[in-house]
Amino acid sequence: MVTPLNNRKVLGLKGSDCKKFLQSLISNDINLIHDGLVYSALLTPQGKYIADFFVVPLEDAFGIDVHADLAQTLLERFNVYKLRSDVEIKELEVTVALGLTDPPEGAFTDPRHPKLGWRLYSMDAEKFNQPINWTKLRVDYVIPEYGSELTGESYILEMGFERLNGVDFKKGCYVGQEVTARMKHKTELHKGLVKIGSEETMVVGEELFLNDKPIGSVLTVYDRSALAYVRLKNRDEILSTKSTKRIFVDTNPISSN
Repeated sequence: MVTPLNNRKVLGLKGSDCKKFLQSLISNDINLIHDGLVYSALLTPQGKYIADFFVVPLEDAFGIDVHADLAQTLLERFNVYKLRSDVEIKELEVTVALGLTDPPEGAFTDPRHPKLGWRLYSMDAEKFNQPINWTKLRVDYVIPEYGSELTGESYILEMGFERLNGVDFKKGCYVGQEVTARMKHKTELHKGLVKIGSEETMVVGEELFLNDKPIGSVLTVYDRSALAYVRLKNRDEILSTKSTKRIFVDTNPISSN
């Protein structure tokens, strides 16, 4: 199964300062580029989400594989930060394909989870047309996505970026690093993204309750499973919706590596 990802764009970064430039901005260690794709995020100084993306080792540049709706925002932010650095940034004529088959030459394994297959960057990824149920994959493996789980109010640790290999705590300073490090080392996460299940179909946007008190909401649904953002101290208890659906938090999802 291989499908083009028409909702992705690829930005290209060239110049002698690219590596240093990215290392000072993104949540993950750019040196991991030697092993393949680097999943990472750009944050506000307050530690909130701006964009998530893959850094791609291209032949003569760094590629940034990002959701198409975030490409312009990311380009503008990069241009603000580059100042006098030797970095040239532009959109590339490169398309992205996602595959769950044996990877072809030039493909990169998705670093977030081994079951997410590979990504291929080429001029003609549109030639692939075998559909993949990405929503099911996201729910099965608890993968947040921009527009559903990831918003401008998100903190990446609450969204599981440590589990998804999207943040490094030893690389040094980057934008939003202080808040992210504090959440890791000095506090316990109060809310987070979890997989839930029910005997009935759930609806995106439904509130979740414990003893009539709201503790979260449903964000993405596939069949009788869903991703939800909840108060974590209650994740081992049986929840409900206003329509009295019984909700069970999956405390051992197949998202485990």
